[in-house]
Amino acid sequence: MRSILLALTFLSFATAGYGQVIISLLLGDKLNTGKIEFGLDGGVNYSWQTGVAYGRALPTFNLGFYFDIKTKNPNWLFHTGVIVKSTMGANGLPVYSLNNPDLDNTFVGGSIERTLSYFNVPVFAKRKLGNSFYVEGGIMLGLLYHAEDLFTASVQGGDATYARSIRDQYRALDAGLGAGVGYRLMKGNGMNLGIRGYQGLVNVLEYNPGTAVRNQSLYFTIGIPIGAGKARQRETEAAKP
Repeated sequence: MRSILLALTFLSFATAGYGQVIISLLLGDKLNTGKIEFGLDGGVNYSWQTGVAYGRALPTFNLGFYFDIKTKNPNWLFHTGVIVKSTMGANGLPVYSLNNPDLDNTFVGGSIERTLSYFNVPVFAKRKLGNSFYVEGGIMLGLLYHAEDLFTASVQGGDATYARSIRDQYRALDAGLGAGVGYRLMKGNGMNLGIRGYQGLVNVLEYNPGTAVRNQSLYFTIGIPIGAGKARQRETEAAKP
């Protein structure tokens, strides 16, 4: 019950309506077996884009679910899942012309927040270092489903905003390398606290004859196993003579 309450807390930080996460939460006890650990993953990430001038880090929330799959070696795991809410991009970008004199005049001196929303799938090897610490690394694949430039400027004491879709300017697929470290509470049986870095290898712009633009991100995550205690209890009872 405590795990479910913690998981619901994560959901409050994310946009409502992520059906995959809700279904995963409800089926957590069924998905968690002796050989597979299922849980929710979420936290804060800071994203940048290489090849983009004057951009600053974009802070956003991330949320998804994970599977840690045991191998024959008890110290090695296969880690995967889906980061359902995973935003890349950059903040503080200079404005460009919208080919509309009224809008261009409004946003002179303003800035742009660029958000690229992906479904990201990590395919990692995970190495346990004792009961509590671990390291992980591998590839991460991304599927873009939304991209937007949000123009912002101060106008007469208030803020003016304008959202422009840039989905057609970006490739649907991203791929790169990820690596991280983490700590597991309760001697390896509790929540995971982790830091993970991502370096994109793909030029994400659809048409870009100039400098390549690649995604980068730094994730601070908390992983909450759902139903892991019940799975261990089932294993213990099955092993009894």
